[in-house]
Amino acid sequence: MGGSGRGERLIVPLLAFLGVMAYALPMAVVSPALPIIGGELGVSPAEAAWALTGMTLSASVATPVVGRLGDLYGPRRVLLVVLPVGVLGQMISALAVSMPMLLGGRVLAGLGSGVFPLAYTIIRVSYPPDRTASGIGLMSSMLALGGALSWVIAGPVIDHLGWRWLIWVPAVALVPGTLAAWWIVPRTQPEPGAGVDWWGAVLFAAWMTAGLTALTQGVPWGWTSPGTLGLAATALVLALLWLLLESRIRDPLVDLTLMRVRGVWTANLGSLFAGYALMAAGLLFPLLIQLPASTGFGFGGTATDTAFLALPASVAMTLAGLSAGRLDRSMGSRMVLLTGGGLVAAGYGFTVVAHHQLWQLVVANVLRGIGLGFAYAAVATLVVAAVPIGRTGVATGVNTLVRTVGAGLGTQVSAVLVASFGGAERGFTVAFAVCAVLGVGLLAVALVSPREKIDERNPPLVLAETPP
Repeated sequence: MGGSGRGERLIVPLLAFLGVMAYALPMAVVSPALPIIGGELGVSPAEAAWALTGMTLSASVATPVVGRLGDLYGPRRVLLVVLPVGVLGQMISALAVSMPMLLGGRVLAGLGSGVFPLAYTIIRVSYPPDRTASGIGLMSSMLALGGALSWVIAGPVIDHLGWRWLIWVPAVALVPGTLAAWWIVPRTQPEPGAGVDWWGAVLFAAWMTAGLTALTQGVPWGWTSPGTLGLAATALVLALLWLLLESRIRDPLVDLTLMRVRGVWTANLGSLFAGYALMAAGLLFPLLIQLPASTGFGFGGTATDTAFLALPASVAMTLAGLSAGRLDRSMGSRMVLLTGGGLVAAGYGFTVVAHHQLWQLVVANVLRGIGLGFAYAAVATLVVAAVPIGRTGVATGVNTLVRTVGAGLGTQVSAVLVASFGGAERGFTVAFAVCAVLGVGLLAVALVSPREKIDERNPPLVLAETPP
C-alpha cells in the first residue's frame, strides 16, 4: 500500500538519513565543540551557546512553515528545496571567521529541521497504519542517532583536525542524499489551503529572539538592567500580538484550535520537556567533563573523553527509539511515554546526587538516553494519531517547533544557571535538578494523554508516480 513503486522499502531509511544529516547531526555536533568555538572566535561561553540556540530558533520558526508548505504543495517538492538551503547554511558555518557569520550560517542550516514534519507526512501517506508507528519511531530516534554520531566523531575530529570538519561531514553527505530523495520519495496529492502565515512566522521569530537574548544577557547585563528588562518586555508584547494574530486569521502558523485537542497539547507539552532535557545535557556534560580537575568537581578531560562518556547514552536513545514502534503496538504510546518519563527523572535525579565519578555519569546518561528515546517516539506518534491525515504536516511541524523551543531553552537556561553560580558545582547541580523535574513532568503528561492509535480507517493519500 502506498510507496512510489521504486524503492518503497528505502523511503523510511532514506528519510532517517536525511533527518540525521540535515538537522540532527549539524545540531548535535557543535555541542562538544562549544568551548573551542568560543575560544577561537573570541566570545564567552554564554555567547558561544548561540551556535546551538541560533539553529534551534531558526528551526522553531521553520518547522511549522515547512510543514504547512508540505501540506499545500506536497512534501516531496518542499523537501527538495529545504535540503539544498540547509547545505548552504552548513557550508557558511564551516567557513565562518566570526561569531555573526557562524550564527548566520547556523540560522540558515536550521531550515533542515523541516525534514522531520515532511518525513512524518511522507511516512503516513506512504504506509498503512500498522507500519506507520514504526516509521515514526525510527524518525524520532534520529535525533539520538545524530547525537551518537556526533559524539563518535567529535572528539577525534576536534582534537586532530578542528571543529570545522564536524560541519563539513553532514554537508557533503547531503548531496547524494538529496539526489536519492529526488529519485525515491513519492509525490502526493497536495491538500487545498489558503497559504502560509508569514506574518505569524515573523512575529514568532521576533518574540523568541527577544526573549532568548534577554535570558542570555541577564547575567552579564544584570537581571534588572534596562537592557534585560526592555528585551523581556518586548518579548512579552510581541508574544501577545502573535497570539492575537494566530487567533484571528484563517490559516495561522500555529492553529490554536488544533492545539486544544488533548492528543495534540499533551504531545506538545511532552515535546517541550523532552527537548529541554535532551539539549541541556548536550551543554552540561561537556562543560563538566572538560572543567579542570582543580575545581574539585571537574574531570579535566578532552573532547574525546566527552565523546566516550556520551556515546553509550546516545546509542541507548537510538535503540529505544527504534523499539518504540513495536512497544507502541503492544502497550500504547501513553505507556511508552510513561516509561520514558520515569527513566528521564531517574537518570537526572541520580546525577544530582552522584556526579563525582565517571561511572556515575555513564549510568545516569544511559538511563536518561533510554527515557528520551521512548519519549521522543511516543509524543510524535501521539500527535499523528490525534489529527486528520491532511493536517499531519502542520501538526507535526508545530510539535517539532515546540520540541526545538524546548531544546533552545535547555541550552540557554542551563548556561545561565551555571553562569549564575559562577561556574561552581552548585550551578550544575541545580541545572540537573531542573531536568529531573521535567522528567517528572513527562510522567504527568503521560497520565493525561489519550489512548488513541493512528486511525486505520484513514487510508494513505493518493500517490503520484515520481518522475524518472
